[in-house]
Amino acid sequence: MATDAVNPIPRFPAGFLWGVSTSAHQIEGAADEREASVWDVFTAEPGRVKDGTTAAVACDHYHRYREDVALLAGLGVDAYRFSVSWPRVNSPGGLDFYDRLVDELCTAGVRPVPTLFHWDLPASLDWLERDTAARFADHVSVVAERLGDRVTKWITLNEPAEHTLLGHALGAHAPGKQLFFDALPVAHHQLLAHGLAVQALRAAGATDIGIANSHGPTWPASAEPADLEAAGFYDLLLNRMFAEPIVLGAYPEGIGDLMPGDVSADLKVISEPIDWYGINYYAPTRVGAPQGTEIEFGGLTMPAELPFSVREIEDRPVTDFGWPVVPEGLTELLTTFRNRYGDRLPPIVITENGCSYEGVDDQDRIAYLDGHVRALHAALESGVDVRGYFVWSLMDNFEWAEGYARRFGLVHVDYETQRRTPKASYQWFRDVLRAQR
Repeated sequence: MATDAVNPIPRFPAGFLWGVSTSAHQIEGAADEREASVWDVFTAEPGRVKDGTTAAVACDHYHRYREDVALLAGLGVDAYRFSVSWPRVNSPGGLDFYDRLVDELCTAGVRPVPTLFHWDLPASLDWLERDTAARFADHVSVVAERLGDRVTKWITLNEPAEHTLLGHALGAHAPGKQLFFDALPVAHHQLLAHGLAVQALRAAGATDIGIANSHGPTWPASAEPADLEAAGFYDLLLNRMFAEPIVLGAYPEGIGDLMPGDVSADLKVISEPIDWYGINYYAPTRVGAPQGTEIEFGGLTMPAELPFSVREIEDRPVTDFGWPVVPEGLTELLTTFRNRYGDRLPPIVITENGCSYEGVDDQDRIAYLDGHVRALHAALESGVDVRGYFVWSLMDNFEWAEGYARRFGLVHVDYETQRRTPKASYQWFRDVLRAQR
């Protein structure tokens, strides 16, 4: 794969926000300086992480944040999306770290964009319990009071769909529960937590609030009715169920009846107006009727009990993670959302987009990002209101159940020495940003 050196990246509108993303558990390390999260418990269990590693040290960002902010400044991004560890905030001196980080970012001219929950739930809490949503709102208030004088752009939750599916339905991620459809309360309580967080941030004076939901086009395996039905259900479960309560104030038909509590009252909270809608995009998913056997897809074993099966997308290059590279899927997704939700859809920010490849001379990553940025511009040209784009990720990191086997970073990290080495993709993105100024 080679990037197009002849045609430069098209110009994006003035004020378009360019950034990179990370998350606390994946880079911070210093696990002994905070209380435990569900991920600490999960990774301590043998066999949970493929290479047997933990995030106890990770990239040691907690101690090396100044070096990492210097990399951000050298890259020339407008903004840095990081996450605030709830377990660290609960620990003595935890908020002091984020105070220092935000100060360092502001001094470097990089806008801080914190995500208030990125999967690292305190080990003492459980999303199956409704009270966790209220506890999250308290956490948000504490963080906003401390950082709100310098932070103006906020993200409530990261990928509640994946946290529900992988962590609570299939057991592939922390906390490792295999509840299948009994995990639906986890989805509802996270969405409720989002709405309560919006209220807490508004009370603290915030005026620029969004969420980072993961979405992708669902492609039916064929035009056969069984495949169409399975694909429609998958799209409902992974896309519509997490978008429509926020955007429309309603669950898709039949889903609300499966949720706990006074759903009508909760939906009024969940649909608190937000200022923009964040989308994490990686690839479409090809879906067909159940096949009665387990299937390996993108490192995940999909059980036969599900009412759909995930199929391979053929004739496409794949990343080192085995994910298909389909840039035009981003254009399709954004235009689908625009057509589906119309004026109810807030402006969009791409809060994550990236790929796993080995090597410092990572030409495949350059080609991937080049294609997706062009696909994003195509969506803009078609009338989709997109306000920003964040690459995942600034640096290689602990990739959840994959351990350190997958490298998503623009910066290579030697985990033994903690040496940071900007990759070819770092230089490429820096040049793209300079051309956009």
